[in-house]
Amino acid sequence: MANHFKEASVEEINQVMQQSHAAFQIFQKKSIEEKSTFLDTIANEIEALGDALLQKASEETNLPIGRLTGERARTTAQLRMFATMLREGSWVEASIDTAIPDRAPLPKPDLRKMLIPLGPVVVFGASNFPFAYSTAGGDTASALAAGCSVVVKAHPAHAETSEMVYSAIKKAIATCNIPQDVFQHVHGTSFESGKALVQADHTAAVGFTGSTAGGKALVDYSAQRKNPIPVFSEMGSINPVIFLPDTLQQNAAGLATQYAGSITLGMGQFCTNPGLMLAVESPALHDFLDHLSTGIEAIQPAKMLHAGIHLAYEKKSHEALEQKGVKLVQQAATAAHDIEALPTVALVSGETFLANPILHEEVFGPYSLMVSCKDEQELVTVLKSVSGQLTTTVMGTVKDLTDHPNLVDVLPSIAGRILFNGVPTGVEVCASMVHGGPYPASTDSRFTAVGVNAVKRWVRPVCYQNWPDSLLPLALQDANPLQIWRLVDNEWKK
Repeated sequence: MANHFKEASVEEINQVMQQSHAAFQIFQKKSIEEKSTFLDTIANEIEALGDALLQKASEETNLPIGRLTGERARTTAQLRMFATMLREGSWVEASIDTAIPDRAPLPKPDLRKMLIPLGPVVVFGASNFPFAYSTAGGDTASALAAGCSVVVKAHPAHAETSEMVYSAIKKAIATCNIPQDVFQHVHGTSFESGKALVQADHTAAVGFTGSTAGGKALVDYSAQRKNPIPVFSEMGSINPVIFLPDTLQQNAAGLATQYAGSITLGMGQFCTNPGLMLAVESPALHDFLDHLSTGIEAIQPAKMLHAGIHLAYEKKSHEALEQKGVKLVQQAATAAHDIEALPTVALVSGETFLANPILHEEVFGPYSLMVSCKDEQELVTVLKSVSGQLTTTVMGTVKDLTDHPNLVDVLPSIAGRILFNGVPTGVEVCASMVHGGPYPASTDSRFTAVGVNAVKRWVRPVCYQNWPDSLLPLALQDANPLQIWRLVDNEWKK
């Protein structure tokens, strides 16, 4: 679908960021109840758009209504989750170390610390999640919760959907008496617009979900600033899955059915898609591949999100299959047409995989490569050779885990989320979720893009020393008027 929206100029972007900065000065001082009510109201207004929003998103992305209905629910739930987080209050990590004026040889000052918002945040909408990672998605919701203003660059692949969500946010702004420029919306398809947003004087931080090339470019733009800013990019991941011998021996058919579904879910257009599988060479492995072949063959090709993603999938999957030593296991039996993706599974030896960096690259779509290793040592070497990941998964039995202690020890160094006997597709939104990982899964592995802790990307700690109680933020005043949990002289108190 053609994008008919006007590209924002560099001058317009600078103006937008100035307006965002002015709105931030007011918004950060709003009360907890005002901010949380604002987030709840955005959720309500998105829901009030009804089926028209789902229809438009489906037209623009080729995603089915059922999938989009679930994603919209996740999006509104995220907004309400952050509203609840604000009302509870302890997310600011308030701590107080009271003064000891008569301490020898030096008196101890009164010191109080909490998290405060960074300032205007630029969010780049993601192509594969038109709701949950786009206009009012997790980056926007967490940044607003932190007290930051937000400027979203709509993804050109679903620009009209983004405009509809923007209209819902504008209604919420008016209803809640929030500064009108606390959330702004721009369009742009050029590198120049993205660069201008990152390098505008008033931009304080950036959130991005997309390709490694795109995310790295934003980091480079930030590094060129007079004052570099944090860029939180969630990027490429092939999400290795390790199939251990005992579980393959016991359940090859069941595992194959499970993974044929995961590899092709949403035509593989998830950042958590299992693009790499590892196992030690055995008859059970070949039994698994036979069953997986049957499952993949039966999958019906479907349209990808847009022509650009389809073109990239065609190029990358063909390039991978043309590499020396790579064997095609199976493709879907039904021919693909237009921008439909052809589900594909391939096989390669551990030795060949280790020697060819091309095989380590993400193929975004319904593609997965099985690496057949000669022994556990080679499997561990292969696992260590892949770059940082969002997830890694172990399919095994208790016996498998006992028999492979070296493997288990490696897993935390590879990924932000480690699964046992499951599929990586599907990301629960909760406090314990980590959606991030070592580079290039993300540009800062200390943070998550999903769950309440996503808010920590948009804040920094500030310490108040010897300040009059009445002039301190409410979270740090002696009477604790917000009634939040605080660390007071190394003891948690409310």
